[in-house]
Amino acid sequence: MGTVRTEAIDKRVRGYVGATAVVDSRAPLLFWEEPFPVPGYAFAMDDVRMDLLHPTSAAADAPFFFGPKGPVAQWFDLRVGDRLVPHAAWTRDDPALRGMVVLSWQPGLLDRWLEEDEEVRGHPRDPHKRVEAVASGRHVQVRLDGVELAETDRPVLLFETDLPTRYYVPRADVHFGSLTPSDNHSLCPYKGETREYWSAVGPPVVRNVAWSYWSPLPAVQKVAGMVAFYNELVDLTVDGVAQERPVSPFSEAAHRPGS
Repeated sequence: MGTVRTEAIDKRVRGYVGATAVVDSRAPLLFWEEPFPVPGYAFAMDDVRMDLLHPTSAAADAPFFFGPKGPVAQWFDLRVGDRLVPHAAWTRDDPALRGMVVLSWQPGLLDRWLEEDEEVRGHPRDPHKRVEAVASGRHVQVRLDGVELAETDRPVLLFETDLPTRYYVPRADVHFGSLTPSDNHSLCPYKGETREYWSAVGPPVVRNVAWSYWSPLPAVQKVAGMVAFYNELVDLTVDGVAQERPVSPFSEAAHRPGS
């Protein structure tokens, strides 16, 4: 089990079910359950509607991405009016989070989260991350087991802290005959929401190897409608130079949305 790293943050954070603020904190604690790279929020009990949380002894089978990464001291169900949200919150047994409550960001549990007055989806924003989208004239080829999936001289390169450079390819330069649409979707607090994913038809089939954002957030508007591939799963050649497949959190299937 990894360690828990924490950082106090000067940001008002609220989580709602309907019109009810289940948590409203001006002093949330950002934490990372290492080695998982995505942070969560922990809250002082005084900032949480503890009257709406009900201890439960049942173990939760939460998706890895949204669930706790270490032993849980206590699970809670959340009840707001007639609505029951099972396993919406928990306390950890780690000393770094003693006396704090964690509420899940899993879609479908709480209805919305605000950082100050801006809605944030997917997971809390990491203050140490940034994204940048840059138009490029590099020659990029994407292959998988010798099958070409895309080739372009007009990519947009997306740089994101601690992640490999992503090469976004215009749709006209993608070979969709080697891909099949999936019903996967994902949320990113830095880039926005995507409901378009594709799997490589293979053989072997590689699930959700590519994706596209139709309405990305302002910082990365240049990638709108373009298609990116997991560098970790495909063979990339950039300006004639074969790229090694990088190792990142997304090398593990459990860390990839829908995998």
